[in-house]
Amino acid sequence: MSTLAASAQTAVIEDEDGDLPVVRTRHPWRWVTGAVALVMVAQFAHGLIANPGWDWGTFAQYITAKSVLSALKVTLELTCWGTLLGFFLGVWLAVGRLSKNPVLRAIAWTYVWAFRSIPLIVQLLFWFNLAYLYKTLSLGIPFGPEFARFQTNGVISGFTAAVIGLALHQAAYSAEIIRAGIISVDAGQWEAARALGLPWRRQFFTIVGPQAMRGILPNAANEVISLFKGTSIVSTMAIAELFYQVQVIYGRNGRVVPLLMVATVWYILLTTVLSVIQFYIERRFSRGTGDE
Repeated sequence: MSTLAASAQTAVIEDEDGDLPVVRTRHPWRWVTGAVALVMVAQFAHGLIANPGWDWGTFAQYITAKSVLSALKVTLELTCWGTLLGFFLGVWLAVGRLSKNPVLRAIAWTYVWAFRSIPLIVQLLFWFNLAYLYKTLSLGIPFGPEFARFQTNGVISGFTAAVIGLALHQAAYSAEIIRAGIISVDAGQWEAARALGLPWRRQFFTIVGPQAMRGILPNAANEVISLFKGTSIVSTMAIAELFYQVQVIYGRNGRVVPLLMVATVWYILLTTVLSVIQFYIERRFSRGTGDE
């Protein structure tokens, strides 16, 4: 009891000014965890630098090689075309899913269900082997006259088949992302816009659309990044994109690990660029929300 009384007296003496002392809570295990994490990072970095198996000389030789940069260009082209066509079709599928027309809703729902159910590699191989099913393609009226006829192999090359497969696959996912963004906007926003007498186009593009974009953009950006990395699947179609070209090179010289690191570094760099672009676009659409 005497010890407690002495402590209380000391506390009273120290607090004569009326200010209570603020004692910072100590968290020693945070520092221990941080130190362990730093040691692990240092060990990993040491392995990257000191282990000769990484063969950084070969990596430096091929990271900017002409064949690799040419394949990287093909990868970017596949990503751009797949994104543009996929989201363009996805917008119309989302409109169909939200339509009051039961036929449009059924068609859009069936498309999304089918293309999300079939693996991407199966879709790509189907389009790549389309000539096996259809020797020719024609334009005309169903069960009626034909206006034009084409040889399938002459119209759909390997690159075109890859773009079609990536775009149609992407459209199914982008449709759901866009639909989710639109229905996330409060119904009162639509009612307020209609009460102002605004035409439908202005209602959507000036009021509902910008608000929906806040929910659409993060998921849409993730889909674009996934598509960029997913282009490596078209290597099964012998298209000279980045991963295929890396496989060709290490098949010749046997330097598997450094060539895989070449592809990995390019994927990381370009994914980082896409993430930075995503950040600035999201910040633009978040103006006035307090999330800037």
